[in-house]
Amino acid sequence: MKKIEAIIRKSRFKAVKDALHEIEVNFFTYWDVTGVGNEKKGQVYRGISYSTSDIQRRYLSIVVSDEFEEKTVQAIIDAAKTGEVGDGKIFVSDVQNTFRIRTGEHGNQAVN
Repeated sequence: MKKIEAIIRKSRFKAVKDALHEIEVNFFTYWDVTGVGNEKKGQVYRGISYSTSDIQRRYLSIVVSDEFEEKTVQAIIDAAKTGEVGDGKIFVSDVQNTFRIRTGEHGNQAVN
């Protein structure tokens, strides 16, 4: 099993969510986060320069069976990509085991 963590633009979340549902990845967790990245912008308001380097993003955490790793990553890339700096990052790591609390199932049966 793999844990896929993605940091994406908030404006691309609906497209990513729809892409994940399309490939039958229907369970994932997400939350709003703030970070600092390579995107460097500044705004001037009434003659004062303000830093806007703190970037609002959405963080997704998804656990899938090994067979779903590649198509899950590709679905996120296809839906989240704008081609501009700040599109985000995806991290993939191994998961030792997973348990479904309700039934006691574990491993791939608990993920799908």
